[in-house]
Amino acid sequence: MTTMIALFALALYFVFYFTYGKTIRDKVLKSDKAAAAPSERLSDGVDYIPTNKYVLFGHHFASIAGAGPITGPAMAVAWGWLPGLLWIWFGNVFLGAIHDYLALAASVRYDGRSMQFVAQDLIGKKAGKTFGWFIMFLCILVVAAFGDIVAGQFAADGRVFFAFVFFCVAAVIAGYFMYKTKLGLGWGSLIGLVLIAVAFMAGNQLPVKWNKDIYFLIIFVYIVLASTLPVNLLLQPRDYLSSFFLYFGLIVGGVSALISFKALDAIPLFTSFSAKLIGGQPSPFWPTVPLIIACGALSGFHALVASGTSSKQLAKESDAMFVGYGAMLVEGFLSTLVIISIAAFGAAALGDKLMTTAAIPRFVQSFAKMVSTVLPIFPMNFMTLFAAVWVSTFALTTLDTTNRLGRYIIQEMALPMKDKNPGVYGFFNNKWVASLIIAFVGLYLARSGGYSVLWPAFSGANQLLASVVMLTVAIWVKKKLDPKYTLAVLIPAIFLWVTVTTALIWYEIVIIPTFFKDMAKVQNVITGSTVGAITLFMLILNFVMIASFLKNFKNTKAAA
Repeated sequence: MTTMIALFALALYFVFYFTYGKTIRDKVLKSDKAAAAPSERLSDGVDYIPTNKYVLFGHHFASIAGAGPITGPAMAVAWGWLPGLLWIWFGNVFLGAIHDYLALAASVRYDGRSMQFVAQDLIGKKAGKTFGWFIMFLCILVVAAFGDIVAGQFAADGRVFFAFVFFCVAAVIAGYFMYKTKLGLGWGSLIGLVLIAVAFMAGNQLPVKWNKDIYFLIIFVYIVLASTLPVNLLLQPRDYLSSFFLYFGLIVGGVSALISFKALDAIPLFTSFSAKLIGGQPSPFWPTVPLIIACGALSGFHALVASGTSSKQLAKESDAMFVGYGAMLVEGFLSTLVIISIAAFGAAALGDKLMTTAAIPRFVQSFAKMVSTVLPIFPMNFMTLFAAVWVSTFALTTLDTTNRLGRYIIQEMALPMKDKNPGVYGFFNNKWVASLIIAFVGLYLARSGGYSVLWPAFSGANQLLASVVMLTVAIWVKKKLDPKYTLAVLIPAIFLWVTVTTALIWYEIVIIPTFFKDMAKVQNVITGSTVGAITLFMLILNFVMIASFLKNFKNTKAAA
């Protein structure tokens, strides 16, 4: 069974890449006739840097993946392994890959500017401002959800923290050799791989057991620093080396799934349409599935990465298919492996406990067991450390990328005050201040520990943004590209918008009140109030945005 599912997933993604992806590139975008990329025209050595597409793929994938394609599917098995798997496949090829590719290409055509700027140009100033609030709130919720994951992993396995610290040092050293010496990408990569091995060995020999709050403080300092340093000093080489984690994990995991011929008997094929999942409450598969499975099927956060950092580094527009479309399909295969490993090699279902903070440890143990059982050359102890560092590394990559994007959006939102109130503008335009705001609010929410409620809030905001991005690029296709392809984007965008809007209304009515059952728990009340207010505000903005879209779409003239 594992073999059949892995083969089907590979065939599905390869077929869509070489058919649907190429159609978008050649027929819709006509990338072979595109102008020089903004990384070349606007090169500044800090944000706009022409980058080898393989290096950029590593940075882009590491940034978009995080722990998302692992956490969501690991939780979704509450409904059984089949429902989540079908949503991953459907969402990936009909929603996620199109969303990522067109968001990246649109940003490139707009000189590497954010999707907020694109929405403002295509839908109007009100839409642009609304989009900005969407992005800021999403960045806060991303930091909250992923910050809790990283702190939890560091606290659970003392080897993981120092393995990651040494890995960051390795990335800076490898980056120096790749960018500052004549050794170039090839030798720099080899040096980086050797240093990764050293980082694993050093981390394994230096286990530490610190309080989770200490790790929150360390994460806070790290993401503020990482999000303000030049991208080619730490973020770019670290993400590039992180991609080798991905390749190793996908190869050994993929091979193990292909040759294990194991039945998926650890988790039922289907449990219940309304399994107890979000906040321990019965959660109907539709419409709440996008509150659980974000990355792997579809993620609005990917559009922020695409238009925030990747579009500024794309050497030429034709590389966007490999980087944007290709990375999303690879992420879908990763999520497929997560479900295969848990369903075939995981522990038996644990009732309600299956769905909460046990999601990451369950994947780590299941994945390590699958690989070490099928490929004994990799012992269980090593694979457990690898899987834990893998998750933490990608989650931290998402954290510092998010903080950088949050900094961008706060600085953009402060622009109207430049002439009216220069002092306020100068304060919020300061890169340190903007970075500190996102990091502090996000990690404060993470510290509450309400992970089974925080994750759906992040995921819902994430999918809501994705629907708005798809509506935006639908207008872009109609107005600037080729109107006959508009429905290919518009139909899935509307389906997603209806689904996630319904899900967030359900979340606001059913889940948020659970925070207030025990008023004596002040932290829960504060967190519930904050998350509830953010979710409610995003829903209001969502209806404002859809009204602007409908008005503009009706009046938008097709491209000549």
